[in-house]
Amino acid sequence: MPDIFVNYRTGDGNETAALLSEGLSRRFGEEAVFFAGRSIRPGERFSGELLKDVRRCDVLLAVIGRSWLSHPGLQNEDDWVRREILEAWQYGVRVIPVLSGREMGRLDREALPPELRHLAELQSLRIASSSYDKDLTVIGDELARLSPRLAERDSRAARPAEEPTGAGAPRNSLTGDNSGFNVQAGRVGDIGTVVTNPTGPVNTGAGTQQNHTHQPHLTGDGAAYVAGDNHGGISHRFGGAGGDEADSR
Repeated sequence: MPDIFVNYRTGDGNETAALLSEGLSRRFGEEAVFFAGRSIRPGERFSGELLKDVRRCDVLLAVIGRSWLSHPGLQNEDDWVRREILEAWQYGVRVIPVLSGREMGRLDREALPPELRHLAELQSLRIASSSYDKDLTVIGDELARLSPRLAERDSRAARPAEEPTGAGAPRNSLTGDNSGFNVQAGRVGDIGTVVTNPTGPVNTGAGTQQNHTHQPHLTGDGAAYVAGDNHGGISHRFGGAGGDEADSR
Protein backbone atom coordinates (compact mmCIF):
# COMPACT_ATOMS: atom_id res chain seq x y z
CA MET A 1 0.00 0.00 0.00
CA PRO A 2 1.52 3.37 -0.99
CA ASP A 3 2.03 6.08 1.61
CA ILE A 4 2.92 8.85 -0.87
CA PHE A 5 0.80 9.71 -3.89
CA VAL A 6 2.53 11.85 -6.53
CA ASN A 7 -0.04 14.03 -8.29
CA TYR A 8 1.13 15.78 -11.49
CA ARG A 9 -0.01 17.03 -14.86
CA THR A 10 1.48 15.61 -18.05
CA GLY A 11 3.33 18.39 -19.83
CA ASP A 12 3.72 20.47 -16.69
CA GLY A 13 5.89 19.06 -13.93
CA ASN A 14 5.78 15.41 -15.01
CA GLU A 15 9.58 15.23 -15.31
CA THR A 16 9.93 16.72 -11.84
CA ALA A 17 7.31 14.28 -10.59
CA ALA A 18 9.25 11.35 -12.04
CA LEU A 19 12.47 12.46 -10.35
CA LEU A 20 10.62 13.04 -7.09
CA SER A 21 9.05 9.60 -7.28
CA GLU A 22 12.38 7.95 -8.01
CA GLY A 23 14.19 9.72 -5.17
CA LEU A 24 11.49 9.03 -2.58
CA SER A 25 11.29 5.40 -3.71
CA ARG A 26 15.01 4.99 -3.01
CA ARG A 27 14.56 6.40 0.48
CA PHE A 28 11.26 4.83 1.55
CA GLY A 29 10.94 1.86 -0.79
CA GLU A 30 9.25 1.55 -4.18
CA GLU A 31 6.03 0.21 -2.68
CA ALA A 32 5.69 3.36 -0.54
CA VAL A 33 5.27 5.69 -3.53
CA PHE A 34 2.43 5.78 -6.05
CA PHE A 35 3.41 7.25 -9.40
CA ALA A 36 0.91 6.55 -12.17
CA GLY A 37 3.54 6.11 -14.86
CA ARG A 38 5.08 3.23 -12.92
CA SER A 39 2.53 1.99 -10.39
CA ILE A 40 -0.39 1.15 -12.71
CA ARG A 41 0.29 -2.11 -14.51
CA PRO A 42 -0.71 -2.82 -18.11
CA GLY A 43 -4.35 -3.92 -18.37
CA GLU A 44 -5.42 -2.36 -15.05
CA ARG A 45 -8.22 0.21 -14.96
CA PHE A 46 -6.36 3.39 -14.17
CA SER A 47 -9.46 5.21 -12.93
CA GLY A 48 -10.10 2.68 -10.20
CA GLU A 49 -6.42 2.43 -9.20
CA LEU A 50 -5.90 6.17 -9.00
CA LEU A 51 -8.75 6.93 -6.63
CA LYS A 52 -8.21 3.78 -4.55
CA ASP A 53 -4.57 4.66 -3.89
CA VAL A 54 -5.33 8.31 -3.19
CA ARG A 55 -7.68 7.24 -0.40
CA ARG A 56 -5.15 4.87 1.18
CA CYS A 57 -2.08 7.11 1.18
CA ASP A 58 -0.83 9.33 4.01
CA VAL A 59 0.11 12.31 1.86
CA LEU A 60 -0.51 13.57 -1.68
CA LEU A 61 2.25 15.64 -3.27
CA ALA A 62 0.73 18.00 -5.86
CA VAL A 63 3.58 18.88 -8.25
CA ILE A 64 2.93 22.36 -9.66
CA GLY A 65 4.86 23.76 -12.63
CA ARG A 66 4.81 27.08 -14.44
CA SER A 67 1.69 26.42 -16.55
CA TRP A 68 -0.18 24.37 -13.94
CA LEU A 69 -2.46 27.20 -12.88
CA SER A 70 -3.39 28.26 -16.39
CA HIS A 71 -4.25 24.77 -17.64
CA PRO A 72 -7.93 24.58 -18.68
CA GLY A 73 -8.27 21.15 -17.12
CA LEU A 74 -8.53 22.67 -13.63
CA GLN A 75 -11.96 24.01 -14.57
CA ASN A 76 -13.10 20.56 -15.72
CA GLU A 77 -14.72 18.34 -13.12
CA ASP A 78 -13.42 15.23 -14.92
CA ASP A 79 -9.80 16.41 -14.87
CA TRP A 80 -7.70 13.80 -13.08
CA VAL A 81 -5.30 16.22 -11.42
CA ARG A 82 -8.25 18.04 -9.92
CA ARG A 83 -10.13 14.84 -9.00
CA GLU A 84 -7.14 13.36 -7.16
CA ILE A 85 -6.66 16.46 -5.03
CA LEU A 86 -10.35 16.71 -4.16
CA GLU A 87 -10.49 12.97 -3.40
CA ALA A 88 -7.56 13.34 -1.00
CA TRP A 89 -9.30 16.14 0.90
CA GLN A 90 -12.53 14.18 1.05
CA TYR A 91 -10.74 11.24 2.72
CA GLY A 92 -8.62 13.33 5.09
CA VAL A 93 -5.35 12.86 3.24
CA ARG A 94 -2.76 15.62 3.71
CA VAL A 95 -2.11 17.54 0.47
CA ILE A 96 1.24 19.31 0.04
CA PRO A 97 1.89 21.57 -2.98
CA VAL A 98 5.40 20.97 -4.39
CA LEU A 99 6.52 23.93 -6.49
CA SER A 100 8.65 22.89 -9.46
CA GLY A 101 11.62 25.18 -10.13
CA ARG A 102 13.02 28.28 -8.46
CA GLU A 103 10.98 30.67 -10.59
CA MET A 104 7.65 29.15 -9.58
CA GLY A 105 5.78 31.48 -7.21
CA ARG A 106 3.01 30.67 -4.77
CA LEU A 107 -0.43 29.94 -6.13
CA ASP A 108 -2.87 32.78 -6.62
CA ARG A 109 -5.99 31.86 -4.69
CA GLU A 110 -8.31 33.92 -6.86
CA ALA A 111 -7.01 32.25 -10.04
CA LEU A 112 -8.03 28.81 -8.79
CA PRO A 113 -11.47 27.23 -9.16
CA PRO A 114 -13.47 27.70 -5.93
CA GLU A 115 -13.13 24.00 -5.08
CA LEU A 116 -9.31 24.22 -5.18
CA ARG A 117 -8.71 27.61 -3.54
CA HIS A 118 -7.73 25.97 -0.29
CA LEU A 119 -4.61 24.73 -2.10
CA ALA A 120 -3.21 28.28 -2.17
CA GLU A 121 -3.43 28.46 1.63
CA LEU A 122 -1.30 25.37 2.25
CA GLN A 123 2.36 25.51 3.17
CA SER A 124 4.33 24.29 0.15
CA LEU A 125 7.66 22.62 -0.54
CA ARG A 126 9.93 23.23 -3.51
CA ILE A 127 12.15 21.14 -5.76
CA ALA A 128 14.47 22.48 -8.46
CA SER A 129 17.02 20.87 -10.75
CA SER A 130 19.77 23.18 -9.45
CA SER A 131 19.32 21.92 -5.89
CA TYR A 132 17.66 18.57 -6.48
CA ASP A 133 19.54 16.51 -3.87
CA LYS A 134 19.09 19.10 -1.11
CA ASP A 135 15.41 19.69 -1.93
CA LEU A 136 14.71 15.97 -2.10
CA THR A 137 16.29 15.49 1.33
CA VAL A 138 14.14 18.28 2.80
CA ILE A 139 10.98 16.79 1.32
CA GLY A 140 11.86 13.31 2.57
CA ASP A 141 12.64 14.61 6.06
CA GLU A 142 9.28 16.40 6.23
CA LEU A 143 7.41 13.30 5.08
CA ALA A 144 9.16 11.14 7.66
CA ARG A 145 8.15 13.59 10.40
CA LEU A 146 4.53 13.71 9.21
CA SER A 147 3.96 9.98 8.73
CA PRO A 148 4.88 7.30 11.29
CA ARG A 149 4.63 4.69 8.54
CA LEU A 150 7.18 6.55 6.44
CA ALA A 151 9.42 7.08 9.46
CA GLU A 152 9.55 3.30 9.89
CA ARG A 153 10.48 2.84 6.23
CA ASP A 154 13.07 5.63 6.20
CA SER A 155 16.44 4.28 5.05
CA ARG A 156 18.11 7.50 6.23
CA ALA A 157 16.89 7.19 9.80
CA ALA A 158 19.71 7.41 12.35
CA ARG A 159 20.77 4.04 13.68
CA PRO A 160 22.10 3.75 17.26
CA ALA A 161 25.88 3.70 17.20
CA GLU A 162 27.35 0.33 18.11
CA GLU A 163 29.77 0.17 21.00
CA PRO A 164 33.32 -0.26 19.74
CA THR A 165 34.87 -3.62 20.49
CA GLY A 166 38.35 -5.07 20.30
CA ALA A 167 41.70 -4.30 21.82
CA GLY A 168 41.58 -0.59 21.05
CA ALA A 169 38.04 0.09 22.28
CA PRO A 170 37.70 2.53 25.22
CA ARG A 171 36.16 0.71 28.19
CA ASN A 172 36.71 3.11 31.08
CA SER A 173 34.39 5.43 32.96
CA LEU A 174 35.16 8.23 35.38
CA THR A 175 33.51 8.35 38.78
CA GLY A 176 33.30 10.83 41.60
CA ASP A 177 34.94 14.24 41.76
CA ASN A 178 36.95 14.90 38.65
CA SER A 179 38.54 18.16 39.80
CA GLY A 180 41.99 16.60 39.78
CA PHE A 181 43.40 14.08 37.37
CA ASN A 182 42.57 10.43 36.72
CA VAL A 183 44.98 7.54 36.39
CA GLN A 184 44.06 4.20 34.88
CA ALA A 185 46.11 1.43 36.49
CA GLY A 186 45.36 -2.21 35.77
CA ARG A 187 42.12 -3.93 34.76
CA VAL A 188 39.28 -5.60 36.64
CA GLY A 189 37.50 -8.00 34.29
CA ASP A 190 36.64 -6.05 31.15
CA ILE A 191 36.53 -2.68 32.86
CA GLY A 192 39.61 -0.54 33.39
CA THR A 193 40.36 0.47 36.98
CA VAL A 194 39.99 4.22 37.47
CA VAL A 195 41.42 6.15 40.41
CA THR A 196 39.77 9.53 40.75
CA ASN A 197 41.50 12.67 42.06
CA PRO A 198 44.59 11.04 43.56
CA THR A 199 46.85 13.25 45.69
CA GLY A 200 50.04 11.32 45.08
CA PRO A 201 51.61 8.52 43.05
CA VAL A 202 49.37 5.51 42.46
CA ASN A 203 50.26 1.88 41.71
CA THR A 204 47.44 -0.65 41.96
CA GLY A 205 49.10 -3.49 40.08
CA ALA A 206 52.35 -5.37 39.80
CA GLY A 207 55.42 -3.92 38.14
CA THR A 208 57.19 -0.60 37.93
CA GLN A 209 55.59 2.80 38.27
CA GLN A 210 57.34 5.62 36.41
CA ASN A 211 56.60 9.05 37.91
CA HIS A 212 57.41 12.58 36.79
CA THR A 213 60.86 14.12 36.88
CA HIS A 214 62.36 14.65 40.40
CA GLN A 215 60.06 12.03 41.91
CA PRO A 216 61.33 8.66 43.22
CA HIS A 217 61.39 5.62 40.93
CA LEU A 218 59.31 2.91 42.65
CA THR A 219 59.75 -0.76 41.82
CA GLY A 220 57.97 -3.86 43.04
CA ASP A 221 54.51 -5.02 44.06
CA GLY A 222 52.62 -2.58 46.23
CA ALA A 223 55.43 -0.03 46.27
CA ALA A 224 54.62 3.17 48.13
CA TYR A 225 56.17 6.56 48.57
CA VAL A 226 55.30 8.94 51.40
CA ALA A 227 56.39 12.57 51.32
CA GLY A 228 56.09 14.95 54.25
CA ASP A 229 55.03 14.24 57.81
CA ASN A 230 54.21 10.59 58.54
CA HIS A 231 52.49 10.50 61.94
CA GLY A 232 51.35 6.88 62.00
CA GLY A 233 54.11 5.19 60.08
CA ILE A 234 53.72 2.69 57.30
CA SER A 235 54.08 -1.09 57.35
CA HIS A 236 54.87 -3.46 54.51
CA ARG A 237 54.57 -7.21 54.31
CA PHE A 238 56.32 -8.98 51.42
CA GLY A 239 56.35 -12.59 50.32
CA GLY A 240 53.70 -15.29 50.22
CA ALA A 241 52.50 -17.78 52.82
CA GLY A 242 55.34 -19.77 54.26
CA GLY A 243 58.02 -17.49 52.76
CA ASP A 244 60.33 -14.94 54.33
CA GLU A 245 58.55 -11.94 55.76
CA ALA A 246 59.83 -8.51 56.74
CA ASP A 247 58.01 -5.95 58.81
CA SER A 248 59.12 -2.33 58.74
CA ARG A 249 57.71 0.45 60.92
